[in-house]
Amino acid sequence: MGCERLTFDGWIAAVGTGSGTRVVVGHWPRSPLGPFSDVMLECRDGHRMLLAPTTRTAEYIAGVYHFDEVRTGPVRVHRNGRVWDIAAGPLVLCFRVGRRRALGLALRAVPRPLARQPLWAAVADVPARLMAGVRTRGSSRPGYRQWYAATDLWPIIAADVSFDEADLGPLTPVVPPVRFGFGSAPATPALVRVLSTVERTGA
Repeated sequence: MGCERLTFDGWIAAVGTGSGTRVVVGHWPRSPLGPFSDVMLECRDGHRMLLAPTTRTAEYIAGVYHFDEVRTGPVRVHRNGRVWDIAAGPLVLCFRVGRRRALGLALRAVPRPLARQPLWAAVADVPARLMAGVRTRGSSRPGYRQWYAATDLWPIIAADVSFDEADLGPLTPVVPPVRFGFGSAPATPALVRVLSTVERTGA
């Protein structure tokens, strides 16, 4: 018996839409599962969906977070300067980020070795709740502990989102909060550079 600790190094982007659907994209160039991207959606009626590229990634993510539906298929992410294009099955998302603001500049100043430590997530949890309405540590399922360390942040200033070729409407705040796990995305649409660590006890 022991514990298994996995760290995923990449980006999380979150947007709300006029239709009420909220979309969270994870882009992980460095992870124990290899490079991959995934998309989580929550519809206005509360239906939660995961779009993951492989059975392996889908099973792992669905084991840590909560979904009502899981689909597997290619998830493609392309970045061109400040513009990101994502295609995942029926979902197509294009968003543009703006310039860093004060919080992004402050996060960039955190040394990455420090950001990897659980203690830093504990210290950052209270200001993260007060400033952005998010949590940096917690548990989504029994037997798992998680912590997030944000090291940069950009506001998302424009987005086009469609699902099954239907336009989901204009960019809006990520409200109400998504319910995939213990944490949520900031209410203000944003792209966050993040180290996400998941610890499974009893592995």
